[in-house]
Amino acid sequence: QVQLVESGGGLVQAGGSLRLACAAAGRTVSTLAMGWFRQAPGKEREFVAARNWGVDSTDYANSVKGRFTISRDNAKKMLYLQMNSLTPEDTAIYYCAAAANLARLVNNQNIDNWGKGTLVTVSS
Repeated sequence: QVQLVESGGGLVQAGGSLRLACAAAGRTVSTLAMGWFRQAPGKEREFVAARNWGVDSTDYANSVKGRFTISRDNAKKMLYLQMNSLTPEDTAIYYCAAAANLARLVNNQNIDNWGKGTLVTVSS
């Protein structure tokens, strides 16, 4: 089992930036793909970005390409999401997730581990 704890959410004005962090714990973390999802009020949870832990392979939702960057620190077992040029449409609870491979995250299927989320609010 993997434990995931998000941090870094908050209130920011449109056009601003935030950096989310996810602390991962568990023996198998180094073998998993990890990523970020978000759920806006009244909407379903959606994929945002993901990357393999040991291989430099990433994927992004079209809505965040060019604005968000996912990165990780293997030694610290940390996953990050740098969010730039934020808009009110980015307002959501952001969740960290871990799964056996990148495809599961991208397709939002058979994801075994979730954090509790961190709220990001972007004001206009």
